[in-house]
Amino acid sequence: MSASEIKASYAELADSMHRFERIDRAITGRHRRHRFGDVEGEVLDVACGTGTNFRYLPETVELVGIDISPEMLAKAEATLADLGRDGTLREMDAQDLDFPDDSFDAVISALSTCTFPEPVAALREMDRVCKPEGTIRLVEHGRSDVGPIARFQEWRADAHYEQMGCRWTQEPRDVVEAAGLSIEETSTGLFGTITTFEINPTDE
Repeated sequence: MSASEIKASYAELADSMHRFERIDRAITGRHRRHRFGDVEGEVLDVACGTGTNFRYLPETVELVGIDISPEMLAKAEATLADLGRDGTLREMDAQDLDFPDDSFDAVISALSTCTFPEPVAALREMDRVCKPEGTIRLVEHGRSDVGPIARFQEWRADAHYEQMGCRWTQEPRDVVEAAGLSIEETSTGLFGTITTFEINPTDE
């Protein structure tokens, strides 16, 4: 899907995704907490969606969230209000971030590279706007390392993409490596379907 098609798709999906956020947190919450719970300073949440990551960030951070979908951002605004937190939300394409180089101490994103038309470009943009001494943190999903689950994912991959704009069987590590990023630490969980990363920004 193109960026405009994804934007249109999430206009329709924002309500349902917001309703099912509690289920999402039950499945991925500990992975988000592990990767995002110790970031500091100015933090950019790329493709923040309905704001699922916000509750896992320290209250001391200066939060900026971006998403291509204004409907998602409206739900994210409600999430900030429910949590009693401050933050700045902006409509923006992850593949063309409207921030100067080296703007943020940490850049985070969850379950996003599977939807970007050009995930490598988006990751390079995250790297560009992160300070050299900062950190990039990702929680991603992809093809399971358990045979029956992987076969089910492959069987449903095309239909899932048509419905959600999500590449269900991507290999997150391959995408990160294709972007030329340096992985400091990685972990997997949930039968290999969840992969998390701590990444060192490049010095360029």
